[in-house]
Amino acid sequence: MENAIVVPCYNEAGRLDLNAFQEFLSQNDNYTICFVNDGSSDNTLEILKTFQANCPNRIHVFDAPRNNGKAEAIRAGVNYMLENTQAHKIGFMDADLATGFEDYENLADSLDNDIDTDGMVIGSRTRVNTANIQRTAFRSASSNIFNVIIRWIIGLKINDTQCGAKIFTRSTANTLFKKAFISKWLFDIELLMRMRNKYGKSSMLNKFKEVSLQKWTEVDGSKITLKDAIQFPIQLIKIAFNYNFKPFLKVGPINTLASSLKTVKSFLF
Repeated sequence: MENAIVVPCYNEAGRLDLNAFQEFLSQNDNYTICFVNDGSSDNTLEILKTFQANCPNRIHVFDAPRNNGKAEAIRAGVNYMLENTQAHKIGFMDADLATGFEDYENLADSLDNDIDTDGMVIGSRTRVNTANIQRTAFRSASSNIFNVIIRWIIGLKINDTQCGAKIFTRSTANTLFKKAFISKWLFDIELLMRMRNKYGKSSMLNKFKEVSLQKWTEVDGSKITLKDAIQFPIQLIKIAFNYNFKPFLKVGPINTLASSLKTVKSFLF
C-alpha cells in the first residue's frame, strides 16, 4: 500500500537532513515523498532537485514560484500527490524532522488498523515522556493555553492540534484539501473543523484518532514571525466564524434560524 508524505520547505537549505530522508526511503519501498519548495530565497530548490535526481520515481519536487505559507504549500503538495500517485494514505511532516520517521510510521499503522476508508490520524505531543521532548518552557506553557482555546472553538477534546505530523486516507485528503485555507499557520484547526462539519462530531470520532508521539524535538529556525503570532487571535476569530457560524447563517423563517442556532450549539457544546 503506497504512502505519500508531503514536506513543506521554505529556506531549508541549512537544516535539511537529506541523509535521513534517503535512509528512510531505502528502508521503506512503499513510501513516496513530495518536497514543496515554498518560494525559497536560498538554494533550497537546487538542493531538492539534486536530491530528486537520485530517485526520481519516489522523490517529487513541487516548486511554488512565490512564498504562500505553510498551509498552501502543504495543500499544493497533497493535491499534487493525489493527481500524480495512487497513494492510499497521504500525510505531511515538517522538514526539520521534529517528528521522526518512526513516529510517522506509527501514525500510518494506526490509520490502517483503527480507521475505515474515510479518516485521519494526528500526532500528539502532550503525552510524550518528558525525557523525550525538547521544548522551551515558554513555548510549552503558551501551547497549553492555546490548546484550551482551540478545544472550545472546535468543540472536541483534542490534545494537540498543531503537531506537524498528520495522515489522511486518500478520500479524506481529497475532501479536506480542495479549498484554500483561511490561515497559513492555523490550518491544522481548519482541517479538523472541515472534518467535523462534513461528518458531524459523533461520526467524526469513528474516523479520527490522536496518537501520542514517542519523541519530539523543537528545532531552531521557526518561520513564524512576530507579525504572524500577533495575528493569531484574529485568525482564530475568522476560523470560528467561518466554520461554526457562517454555514448556518441563512435568511429565512424564524424556525429555520432557530434550527441553525441549534446546529451551531451542537458543535460548540
